[in-house]
Amino acid sequence: MNGLNNMNNENFSSERQIVILKETITTMVRQEAPDLSARQLAVFLICYLNDTVQTVRGLAANLHVSKPAITRALDRLEELGFLSRKTDPMDRRSVLVQRTDAGAEYLANIQSIMGNASVDNAKIH
Repeated sequence: MNGLNNMNNENFSSERQIVILKETITTMVRQEAPDLSARQLAVFLICYLNDTVQTVRGLAANLHVSKPAITRALDRLEELGFLSRKTDPMDRRSVLVQRTDAGAEYLANIQSIMGNASVDNAKIH
């Protein structure tokens, strides 16, 4: 069973969650995965885990940060190939944020690592 499914379990303590987060990040560092700031990771996850189309304006409102802060995060994510931007054809003032294949692979890698960390942590407890 995927370890991420265990996170809905009422017995999944915050202590276990933080250990799994540490193990996930440690593994990603060891794999030399791209270094993302907390803001960049938040933008990435919002774009991939929500079914709605994201805009720069919407991301800024969601995270309570300025549009330039979102633009800087998107610059890095676009540089890595994880997201792309395009002008909204219905409102040229709006910028749409789009998922990419490389971003989907990165998310799958995070999920795999986190799932393994969850299973390993469950064996210990």
